[in-house]
Amino acid sequence: MSAGSFSTEAAKFSFSPILNKTFGFLTNRDTRELLMKWSMNGRITAQAFRYDECFQPYQKNDFVWAFFQDPDVLSHLKIVSENSGQWVTLGTKVKKVDVQEILCSQLSMSLFDCLYSEGIVRESGHICKCLDEYLDDFTISDELRKVLLLDDCEKHDVFSQSDREQFLFLLFKHLCLGGAICQFEDTIGPYLETTKSIYKDLLSVQKDPETKQIRIISTVFKVSAYDENGMCYPSGRPHQQTFAYLIVDPLKRHVYVLYHCFGGGAF
Repeated sequence: MSAGSFSTEAAKFSFSPILNKTFGFLTNRDTRELLMKWSMNGRITAQAFRYDECFQPYQKNDFVWAFFQDPDVLSHLKIVSENSGQWVTLGTKVKKVDVQEILCSQLSMSLFDCLYSEGIVRESGHICKCLDEYLDDFTISDELRKVLLLDDCEKHDVFSQSDREQFLFLLFKHLCLGGAICQFEDTIGPYLETTKSIYKDLLSVQKDPETKQIRIISTVFKVSAYDENGMCYPSGRPHQQTFAYLIVDPLKRHVYVLYHCFGGGAF
């Protein structure tokens, strides 16, 4: 089954929720206060499921299809209701899935050193301001958001295309852009620290027995699902800040779901 296609195949994987799993970035008081400031609190969550069969990345389409067919997933997978803004479970019969494998190889935060060297962030950590510009739901009032949002920005190329496709970069961008009534930071530190915290919380690493080098063993997928009425997950209203990632740990046979729905966060 290819990504985005319909299927009548029997699911090859079974899943069950890990109800006692906690994620540090959701329980840490300082991080929650930042998520509240960025209008993401109450609209972002992480969940854990275990699965029963050996997984290889080439099986991604079958794996994600099985995930969205599993009754235990459908009855536990959280989404923000478009009508009430409250947390509900997916519950609907999924007819189609889209799966995109996300690059995930960064083992340090050095990817963001260019923000300092290219004058986007001052040595003090303060983000350089600019005249306000507007793009869709975003107000661009500093050089950081220009680099993140504007393809024709003078400094757009400080991040290569492959940099921008890394899970670490995507997390950072999501946090910087925030929710509907985001209060932006004046300094880069909170964005970098929170990105690092979430990244470490979700990924598993292992030392290569031959090279002795640490490597990431988790596989990351960006996913969406469709029912008979159209897209139903992560939301029926597409937005670049509405996202769902599945992070698969092949050793523990765990899959973590990172979900956010764009809107006004809880205070």
